[in-house]
Amino acid sequence: MAEQHTEIRENVYDWQNIMFLYNSAIKEVRTKLDIMSDEFQFIYQYNPIEYIKSRIKTPESIVNKLRRDGYETTMKNMVEHVSDIAGIRVVCSFTSDIYRLAEAIGKQEEISVLYIKDYIKHPKESGYRSYHMHIQVPIQTTKGIVPTKVELQIRTIAMDFWASLEHKIYYKFEGDAPDYISEDLQSCARIVAKLDEKMLSLNEAIMEVEARKKQGSD
Repeated sequence: MAEQHTEIRENVYDWQNIMFLYNSAIKEVRTKLDIMSDEFQFIYQYNPIEYIKSRIKTPESIVNKLRRDGYETTMKNMVEHVSDIAGIRVVCSFTSDIYRLAEAIGKQEEISVLYIKDYIKHPKESGYRSYHMHIQVPIQTTKGIVPTKVELQIRTIAMDFWASLEHKIYYKFEGDAPDYISEDLQSCARIVAKLDEKMLSLNEAIMEVEARKKQGSD
């Protein structure tokens, strides 16, 4: 019984230690994003970031993901095979902001880009569109540096609105929504894509007008 209690305490400590690392990684990346945001505002008088959200995946979600991918539910497998335990969502105004921001993130010396999934150029069958960056950041602890994974999702406001609705429907129907709802979601995704294109075009037109006015006043 004493050995069992010791094992439970050790497992709890290991879990808390891992969660500490993921929480620290979120803080680290959010700080870098805040600095980038301030720099964009200072240099270009423009901020591509509308807002930022972050979360730590729940234990239930981690276990379900490991099982879906065919792994045993161990903490070792969790760290090695689940790359989105720490997640940060960055919401931008325009699609051009997404790629501009992703490029700036990729140039950060302390950030290692593990891989990218561009669901904007290649949307999922459901219509889901977003730009995912799986990155790794060094977390300095008293025992040394621990590289820790974070998933970045970068989207427009319209993409985020659609994804939030899809997420609610997915859980309401436990991943098995009626065909007509899935079809309507896909139709909405196409509308969202056209809206993003139109808003980007409108913004570029406004910037051209402002540039001509500036040239005329010089």
